Amino acid sequence: MTPARIDRPPQGDERSTLLAFLDHYRETLATKTVGVTDEEARRPLPPSDLSLMGLVRHMAEVERNWFRRIVAGGDPVSDANAGPIFYGDAHPDGDPDGDLHPGPDDTLADALSIWRREITAANTILDGRAPDDLAAIEARSAGGRPNLRWVLVHMIEEYARHCGHADLLREAIDGSTGD
Repeated sequence: MTPARIDRPPQGDERSTLLAFLDHYRETLATKTVGVTDEEARRPLPPSDLSLMGLVRHMAEVERNWFRRIVAGGDPVSDANAGPIFYGDAHPDGDPDGDLHPGPDDTLADALSIWRREITAANTILDGRAPDDLAAIEARSAGGRPNLRWVLVHMIEEYARHCGHADLLREAIDGSTGD
């Protein structure tokens, strides 16, 4: 089943427009995984070690970092819901890039399920917040404590870049193209 992508309203207010673009890119990534086997999803595209499953796992970590840790202020050490999912101590070999390096037994279904769980958590955190609301903690990449607007634009940027990667990966897997 192909995920339904979100329409982006041409005259929406700022918050609804940002969220619609974010949801559109989230579903764009999901569409790139439809019909792909676990083996195909784990296979990197040389010379890179990037794979479709790795991208999905990475975006689960990105969602977790920006929304659970930065916006909501979860502590990755003491808060089980804010720690790493796939990398560092969470990876069987302690791989600091473990999100991008799925193992032979990892499945695309599990990666997608975890990614969707992080999106659900992010959306819960976003409920009732306005674009000018400040994140709970500073973010080094933002140069300080970002507002929600900055985080949403950054997430759209992150998804747009990685959806482009997913386009190339999917085309290399089976020749599928499209947005």
